[in-house]
Amino acid sequence: MTILFAILLFSILIFVHELGHFAAAKLSGVQVNEFSMFMGPALWKKQIGETLYSIRLIPIGGFCAMEGEDEDTDNPRSFQKAAWWKRLIILVAGAAMNFLVGVLLMIVVYLPAQQVVVPVIDSFETFSTVNGPQGLQEGDRIFEVDGERIYVQSDFSLILGMNPGEVHDLVVLRDGEKVRLDDFRMEKHEVTKDGVTQMLYGMNFTLQTLDFPGKIAYAWNQCLDTVRLVRLSLQMLVSGDVGLNEVSGPVGIVQQMTVVADASPTKLDALLNMLYFGAFIAINLAVMNLLPIPALDGGRVVGLLVTTAVEAVTRKKINPKYEGYLHGAGMLLLLGLMAVVMFKDIFFLFK
Repeated sequence: MTILFAILLFSILIFVHELGHFAAAKLSGVQVNEFSMFMGPALWKKQIGETLYSIRLIPIGGFCAMEGEDEDTDNPRSFQKAAWWKRLIILVAGAAMNFLVGVLLMIVVYLPAQQVVVPVIDSFETFSTVNGPQGLQEGDRIFEVDGERIYVQSDFSLILGMNPGEVHDLVVLRDGEKVRLDDFRMEKHEVTKDGVTQMLYGMNFTLQTLDFPGKIAYAWNQCLDTVRLVRLSLQMLVSGDVGLNEVSGPVGIVQQMTVVADASPTKLDALLNMLYFGAFIAINLAVMNLLPIPALDGGRVVGLLVTTAVEAVTRKKINPKYEGYLHGAGMLLLLGLMAVVMFKDIFFLFK
């Protein structure tokens, strides 16, 4: 069931992404030659007006083929003939639709929630040394740690863990005002309870009851936190803090979804956990697709802005086929990377 759910999830996210491009193109007056769900040989095709609608064999991907997308044409309704701002909207519409789906799924996940832990200090343990007149106080809302915004309570330990050492820069909201605690010493203490030894700060956070607006706000904060997690992951990948062996593709994601579903105490919890994965993946796709990499929508946006600026200065039209070559090469590299990650996931799965 988890595998079927994952296939359905990826299919929906791809369909919604391409639907964003399709709807934006239609509203902008750009001719769409074909709108396809999946790739490979066509299983079903139907011509409606100027657009061919199709469902293809291989349940991966999909496309919205616009007239003159990567080549020059005399058609006045081609993609290249549209105003630059219309092309920009068309390019970002796919990622925008994925992000919207992620937000809606996150809201659905937290609608049943009655209480959540928020980054507001409720009390301190007797062994704590982070509290005091010049330190943290009860009622403080942790707003920033080392320059990173704290959206949800789990961010607090995450950001502290990414910056080794006991000295950190904190910003808290106290009585409606921001209070800075620069070079603040966050000291942990060894505590043994029920035979388990832990290193703790001695801070207890507040358990907050959520009304409907509170659930919407909490879900939104989770979405913002997911966007930041994508950025942090990319930073660690570029800096070498994590390796390619720690990057997961669809196979690894499905495996993790299966583990989480099996560990869920009830069917409802399993469903909500799967929907949370769906929201997380949707937002990830939205952010990753806007990276300035050839073949991705973000790379096309950069190409659009650069060519528009150059053409405005030189008054000469740049042949779109050259940009098409660049995106084609980028697609080959991305497919190669996806293949490496997929085989790595399969290898570790069987191992």
